[in-house]
Amino acid sequence: KLAISAKKVKEDNISERQYHDVRRLGETVIANLKQTLDAIARMDVDEAIEAIKADETVNEEFENLQRLLIIKMMEDPRVIKDALSISWSARALERIGDHTKNINEYLIYLVKGKDIRHIDLDDIEDTLDD
Repeated sequence: KLAISAKKVKEDNISERQYHDVRRLGETVIANLKQTLDAIARMDVDEAIEAIKADETVNEEFENLQRLLIIKMMEDPRVIKDALSISWSARALERIGDHTKNINEYLIYLVKGKDIRHIDLDDIEDTLDD
């Protein structure tokens, strides 16, 4: 799905800024995924917590990109098709970030035996110390 979206974005005429925003989001997601895989390989709870926190950055970048695209579409309706292609690609990247967060939560459960899926990000470390 992501590859199809990426191909569509490449074929469409997107601005340089939008391209760089999607690219930055992709790089952030890749870094988060690498951090997650590293945490799994080492069974490292601290690294998993850091990767969960890094997902917030992915979410913020995604929301900022969505806001920018909405503004662009309101200013010039001719860019709606291109903006939607970018939006779908960004959404796919954001979902990868969500999956990495889920994997880290499962890793913490595996190692510590504590379910942190519905705990606020600020309270995770306190919950694990109990």
